Parts: sequence; C-alpha cells; structure tokens
Amino acid sequence: MNFSFKKILPHLIVLIVFVIVSLAYFSPVLQGKTIAQGDIMQHNGMAKELRDFRKTNDSETYWTNSAFGGMATYQLGAQYPHNYIKSLDNLIRFLPRPADYLFLYFIGMYILFLVLKLDYKLALLGALAFGFSTYLIIILGVGHNAKAHAIAYMPLVLSGIILTFRGKYLYGFLLTTIAMALELSANHLQMTYYLLLLVLCVGIAYLIDAFRKKMVPYYFKAVGIMAVGVFIAVGLNATNLMATKEYADTSTRGTSELTINPDGSPKVETDGLDYDYITEYSYGKLESFNLFIPRFMGGGSNDNFPEDSATENALLQMGATPQQAVDNMRYLPIYWGDQPIVAAPAYIGAVVIFLAILALFLVRGRLKWWVLSAFFLSLLLSWGKNFSFLTDIFIDYVPLYNKFRAVSSIQVIIELVMPVLAVVGLHQFLKNFISEEKRKKALLYATGITGGITLVFILFKSTLFNFVSPYDGGIIDAMGAPFMDAVIEDRMAVFTSDALRTLILVLLSAGVLFLFLKSKLREIGVIVGLSVLLLFDLVGVDRRYVNNDDFVQARVMEQPFQKTAATLQIEKDDEYFRVYDSQNGFNGAQASYYHNSLGGYHAAKPRRMQEIADFYINQGDIGILNMMNVRYIITRSKNGAEVAQRNPYANGAAWFVENVQPANDANEEILLLDSLNTKKTAVINKEFLSKIPTNKIVRDSTATIELVSYEPNHLVYEAATKSEQLAVFSEVYYRDGWNAYIDGTPADYFRANYVLRAMVLPEGISKIEFKFEPQVVKTGSTISLASGIVFLLLLLGGFFLAYKKSSKEPSNS
Repeated sequence: MNFSFKKILPHLIVLIVFVIVSLAYFSPVLQGKTIAQGDIMQHNGMAKELRDFRKTNDSETYWTNSAFGGMATYQLGAQYPHNYIKSLDNLIRFLPRPADYLFLYFIGMYILFLVLKLDYKLALLGALAFGFSTYLIIILGVGHNAKAHAIAYMPLVLSGIILTFRGKYLYGFLLTTIAMALELSANHLQMTYYLLLLVLCVGIAYLIDAFRKKMVPYYFKAVGIMAVGVFIAVGLNATNLMATKEYADTSTRGTSELTINPDGSPKVETDGLDYDYITEYSYGKLESFNLFIPRFMGGGSNDNFPEDSATENALLQMGATPQQAVDNMRYLPIYWGDQPIVAAPAYIGAVVIFLAILALFLVRGRLKWWVLSAFFLSLLLSWGKNFSFLTDIFIDYVPLYNKFRAVSSIQVIIELVMPVLAVVGLHQFLKNFISEEKRKKALLYATGITGGITLVFILFKSTLFNFVSPYDGGIIDAMGAPFMDAVIEDRMAVFTSDALRTLILVLLSAGVLFLFLKSKLREIGVIVGLSVLLLFDLVGVDRRYVNNDDFVQARVMEQPFQKTAATLQIEKDDEYFRVYDSQNGFNGAQASYYHNSLGGYHAAKPRRMQEIADFYINQGDIGILNMMNVRYIITRSKNGAEVAQRNPYANGAAWFVENVQPANDANEEILLLDSLNTKKTAVINKEFLSKIPTNKIVRDSTATIELVSYEPNHLVYEAATKSEQLAVFSEVYYRDGWNAYIDGTPADYFRANYVLRAMVLPEGISKIEFKFEPQVVKTGSTISLASGIVFLLLLLGGFFLAYKKSSKEPSNS
C-alpha cells in the first residue's frame, strides 16, 4: 500500500479544521471554563465518595454509601483493570469537554463519508452537517455526555460494516472491532441498541442486494468476519457489560418481585419499564416538521417569546409592570407540542433536508434503501404512544425494547442518516455521470417540494394549525381565553419567522446548485457556498440553546453543591449515619455530595430502595428511615433556608433483634414493614429462614455491636454476646459482591426488612467484616485481557497475510 504525505495532507488539514471548529464553538473552554451541565452536576454529587476514595487510596471502590443507602459504582464512573479500549477512547478525546464530543461527531462522520468514497471536501461538509445537528448539541448542553459519546461512534461502526461488506475484510474487521469496542465503552446501551436497529436496516439492504447479484456466500462471509469483530469488542468491554447487566437486574430497569402497587392495586406484570414511563416523551406526528423548521411548534419549552410580544402587551394591559410581565412569561410555554418538556427541537437543518430530498431523485441502490428504511423506522418509533400500533409491537415482542424510556430519542438515527443521504446526493449532483436533464428535474422537484410545503405552511398556517398545546387548559382557566389568544398570536409569529427562514435557506441552496448547472459556479464554489449556508443554518439555531452563557468557572462544576448551614451542622457529627434530603429525595444528589445519603439521582435506581420510597417514604411515612440509620433529615424553613432536623430514633449502624416475622413473598415482606418496630423485629423472607437456627431468638440485653471501621467497600464491626443473636445491619443487601467474614472466616448473611442485611452471630466476642469483592470485576477483567490478546494476534496475522499476498503480486515498475 502506497502512502504519501501529499495524499494524507488534506485529511490532516481537515482534522485541524475539526479541532478549530470544535474549540471555536465551545470557546470558553480555552479560558478554563466548563459548560454547566445539570446532569453532570448530579453525577458529580453521586460519584464524590468514589473519586475521593480513588485519590486517597490510589485504588478503586466498586461500592459507594453516598447514594440510595448504598449502591454499586458500575454506573458512576468505575474504572476497571485491563480496560485498554477506554485508554484509546481517552486518547481520542484529547480536547477539553465538551469540545471533545463535538470533535468525535466530526471525525466519525468524516471517516464514514470517506468509506463511502466521497471526496474529502464533501466529507468535511457532511461531518459539519452531522456534528451541528441541534439535538447533538443540546444533549451536550444538558449533560447527556454518555449519550453523545455513544452517538459519536455510530458512524465509525457503520464505516467498518460497509468496508467489510465491500470485501475489504482486514480493514473492515479492524475498524468494526475497534469502533464497536469504543461504542460499547461509551456505556449508553440505549443508543447502542438504536444503532443495532440501524445496522439491521443496513444488513437487510445488503442481503437483498447480494441475492440480486448472486453474491450471498460473500455476504455471509462478511457477516461472519463482523461477528468475530463484535465478539472481540464485547470481550474488550466485558467488565463494563457484565457489571452493568448485574446491576441492571437489581435496578428499576429490572423485573420487580412485587405484584402490587403502593395503593394495594394489582401491578401489571412486565419484565421492563412501565408503558407510560417508556412513552412519556413521545414525539408528536406534526412535531416531526421540527426537523425542517426549527420552531415549527415553538422550539423548546423555555424558548423566548418574540420581540413586541402580544403576550407581554396583554400582561401589561392587565396591570402588570414591565418586570412582572417578563417574569410571568418565563412560566408560559411558547412550545405547543405534545411532550411534557423539550429542551430544544431536533432540528436537522433546512439545507440538509433540501439536499436529502434532492438525493431521492438521484441516488440509487443499497444506500438509498437502508437510509430510507432507517429513517421511517426511527420516525415512526419516535412517535411512541402517538403511533401505538408499532410501539406496542416493539414493546411486547422486540427483545430489550421495553428497557428504555424516552422513545423520541431514537431520532438520533435520523440525525445520522439524513446527512448521509444529503451529501451522497450532492456528490451525485456534482458529477457528470448523471445527465444534466435529470439533475435539473431533481433540483426542480426538490425545490418545489421543500419550498412549496414551507410556503403553504406560511400562507395557510391559521387554517392548518390551531397552535394550542395539550397543556394550555391551566392558562385558560387562570388567565382567560382572550389572554390565550395573545399567546397563540406569539406562537404564530415564531412559527412564521422560522418558516420564512427555512424558505430562504432552501431557495439560496437551490440557487447555488442552479448556478452550478449554468456553469456559473465550480464544484468547489458549490461546496463552499453550501457549507456557509449550512453553518449559518445549524449554528444559528444551536446558539439559541447552547452558547457561551452556559459556561461557568471549572470550580463550579468540580464542586457543584455549596455547603449550607445544614451541611455544616451535620458535618460536626463525626459518627456513622445517613442523611435524607426531603426536598430532593430520590431526584437529587446534593446530599450525596457531602454525606452518606438515602436519596440520590440516577436513571436506574436500586429497585428495592425505590420501592421502599414508593411504599413509605414518598407517602410521608418517615418511620422507615430509622432502620436506614437516617440521623438527619434536611428540610426547609419558612424563609427557604435548609435546616437539618436530628432524628433521635435512628437504629444505628447495626442492632440485635429478638423477633422474626416470616414473609411468604415480596408483597408480604414490604407490607409487614408498615408500623414495624424494626429495633425489635426483623421481617425475613421464607427463603432465608433456614439460615436462622430457630425462629425464637433469646434476647441478650447485654449484647453489643458497633461499627469500628468504615470504608465504602469494607465495614468492620465488633460484637459481644452471651448467646447466638440475630443482627441486622443498616446496609443495603446486594447479593453479588458483598462477602461477610466472622473473625476472618467466611460467614453467611441474608436479607432482612426487604432491603437490609442480617446475619446470625455466635456467642462471644466477634469481629464482623463486610467486604465488597465483586467477582464480576475479576472475571470481566480476565476476559478483557484475553480479548485484547486475541485481537492483537488476529490483527498481526491479518497484516502478515496481506503483506505476503502483496509481495507475491508482480511489480508495476
């Protein structure tokens, strides 16, 4: 293979351009600032104990007590041995965050276009179109970093697959393996699952093509090679995947043992998430035009009202001061779509959509069909409950689909495939192998369709749409119908403004291509002209939602929660206990940042702890906090200041009970906790009763037990008893990883009170230890190491065979 600096120079220049553009868009990172991401602030609160332990001990803890009474750190940034693919990922993401993710968007898509045999200039244009898609920018603004991470590697995975299908087996295998390993290392299984749906569309298109060309054996050879690559990629991520699976089974994403709801009604049995939870964020059918006109339905939930707002004038006429009018408008939605809340529209771009429609008349073959099938599948599934026929089929019959929520996020596939279709279509338009007549017709049709639809929307908007949201009833009740008319007038104004914007961009894009057909503009002029229009289009919309105002000094994110008087009060108590933040509960990580917290913030909470919250804590029954050793409850005073109320009834780190209340199943187990005196009685599921020598516990009033040493992954207790006693520990029961020892000898323990640990202690003085020693980490790390070795050997072997083959070929000289 002949390489020359002249050949790689354009690609090096493109890489530099990507670096510059990424840093330019997120320019405050050059001043040491970082973007204020709400989800990342919460994550930092959850991961504080883990990170502190890592710094202090120069080792890893796979358990933290700072959230939900205790949970595995597998989803909180745990680091695993032999995770070489993560080291590669960190090497690629060398720019400051979030510029690193934008760079990943660009480079992944650029490689995909090169694999599709496009000129580097068109590949650059396509990469910019993908990277600046509004949805991909907004997820960086709100802190969905793992999602952005996984999306960024999607084009790279497609590149490997297409290379392999083309018969480039060695390079296809190499790219597929590395790209898939990087994709899995991003640790956002929902996005990877959506990628799988896209890959199925690609695979079916290539299979049909293989049948037509009588090349089915070559097709399955490629599939076999890719299967080996994916298998190795999974192995390289074995620890992460195995640990995630282990935790997921015990989380709210797993199957509950309960068959009743907190109100006693029967619970609908499902092995996944609740239907309403899955489809809560369902894209409206009409809302899909947001892909083409950014504020077709008002934009995002917090979008600003237009200047010279009719709503503001209506508030002023009702007696509000100018400042009061501005303040009130913050709570009024310009957005009128179906979803409860939207950060921004999933805007792909008027220029991209126009070029994609143009491509429909020019592009033929496999690519067109896998792009269109993926587009329609993603669009229909994103409608969720608004297209229940298909959604219900997927939830009921397609494996794992019911494990994921926010179905509208599947539109990331549309964000990927539309720029592919658009730029491939532009490539076809610019080349001479398609007749000028056909290109003229394609340009006319594309302009007529996109421009015509937009013009119809502008002219007949009040006839076609009512601009009313499903959530407007409260506004009408509170402010009256005339006031609502003013809000609707503003929604129409925003709609018209962006529709005109889209129409102008379509006509300008069409004009650039028309000049090319008339030989008034060369190919490079077309690419430059469309790049300028595209950047003006997408960046202009992106900056409405993510801009320099969203950045803060790095220390704000490093310490996202400031100490309050309540925090300072609690910190004076140096004993072992938990804190419950009654204001944020199970949806905030502020308490987790400073204390061992009963609450927290996570998309997949420990299931049994969430059920305890649903049945008792969220219902106002705080008696259950005693067994969780909650000594302080954070509330707010009348003036809004945080106050730490001391709970004198907390059971402590561990205690002895004298009674056992058997439970036949999970329902009884949780219901028996109602008004239970947990200091004297323990509820034990019948599956564990055999571990207790007798159901009758002889009380020893002199028995003592106390926690003498604490690390999140290693708890040490000392106990003194005159007879066998049943001890209950205020620690979450997690069967995989926690090992118990009595005086250094492995000991048995079991679950008590639905969520806690218990064990029988012998008479005498005992040293009890709980150590978190997850076998999944040891096993997964071994598999990762072995997979890395296998991949290296296969790679070296492949290059050796390629070298031998090339050396046997006759020289051209």
